[in-house]
Amino acid sequence: MKVLTLHGVNLNMFGKRDPKQYGTITLDQINAGLVELGRELGVEVDSFQSNFEGAMCERIHQALHEGVSAVIINAGAWTHYSYAIRDALAILSCPIIEVHMSHVHAREAFRHVSVFAEVVKGQICGFGIDSYLLGLRAAVSAVRQA
Repeated sequence: MKVLTLHGVNLNMFGKRDPKQYGTITLDQINAGLVELGRELGVEVDSFQSNFEGAMCERIHQALHEGVSAVIINAGAWTHYSYAIRDALAILSCPIIEVHMSHVHAREAFRHVSVFAEVVKGQICGFGIDSYLLGLRAAVSAVRQA
């Protein structure tokens, strides 16, 4: 089983960007935690980050051709307005889990809406790195139940 984790715009700045909302954990630490949990669960975890919307869409298209088992996505601000990424995700037939480090529903009003909501299996937010780890567990469970 292969799970692809997608990190969107500005998430390469975890550890430096707004530590009050996101803590001081870095993207490399998040990815290492996912790989470690993946080993425990018997799955391979691959990660991709981009600040370019087209590159994110291309990576999602590539995931279709690779036949990934599931996708975890934290698209950052794109979550709230990128219909291009939403449409790319809709092409996939595998479970997609949306995650956010911060509690987006307790923040600015524009963050309360996810344009991905109709194409993802579920959303996990507000638990810092645990949002990602819970997302990986949910993705693996969804694949195994299918």
